[in-house]
Amino acid sequence: MGVTRQKHAKKIMGFYKHNFQFREPYQVLLDGTFCQAALRNKIQIREQLPGYLDGAAQLCTTRCVIKELESLGKALYGAKLIAQRFQVRNCSHHKNPVSGSTCLLSMIEDGNPHHFFVATQDQDLSNKVKRKPGIPLLFIIQNTMVLDKPSPKSLAFVQKLQTNQLVPEYQKQSIVELKEKEGLVKQEGEKRRKRKRAGGPNPLSCLKKKKKTQEGQEPSAEKKKRRKRKRNR
Repeated sequence: MGVTRQKHAKKIMGFYKHNFQFREPYQVLLDGTFCQAALRNKIQIREQLPGYLDGAAQLCTTRCVIKELESLGKALYGAKLIAQRFQVRNCSHHKNPVSGSTCLLSMIEDGNPHHFFVATQDQDLSNKVKRKPGIPLLFIIQNTMVLDKPSPKSLAFVQKLQTNQLVPEYQKQSIVELKEKEGLVKQEGEKRRKRKRAGGPNPLSCLKKKKKTQEGQEPSAEKKKRRKRKRNR
């Protein structure tokens, strides 16, 4: 395994760990096309993938993928044997199996809560996976497994998170619970009381005071006039 390729994978894994809470063991959903490509290129998926992802990995598939490989006959018999070695995850198509690509897309709906990787060679499926944020994509080139770089959708999602424009659903509930615990959530109908600001003096009261002083000065002026008249006499 090339050092450059491993560094590339480690950097991408750091992105998904930090921004989408991916943890070991990593859950890897494989379809028939990936199993066939691994067989053709002599890749030992179970032995090589954990080393490439630098962590424990649980390889899994669905009943729909195995049914699809069975229906394609001898040409994909080897791929079917490989897929049957992996854990079979329950899907919602027990009675009416669907195509492998449709089934895998249904497994990553609602924000990919189980943190699945998707391993496929199907270009149409790959394009649909890239339209959903937070889903690592694996494929095979020649005899090498490759972890695709984060899609534009994943990068845009993370950018919104960093600018506080978007909060994941699993975080919203924890924020509400924390506020309730700390008593920060206000009850409905509760309003803040407005404090009355102290105003200036009433202008009318000032006028009354001035009028009183003038009235109070009038008697003293009259007394002075009377005293002058008495002296003149």
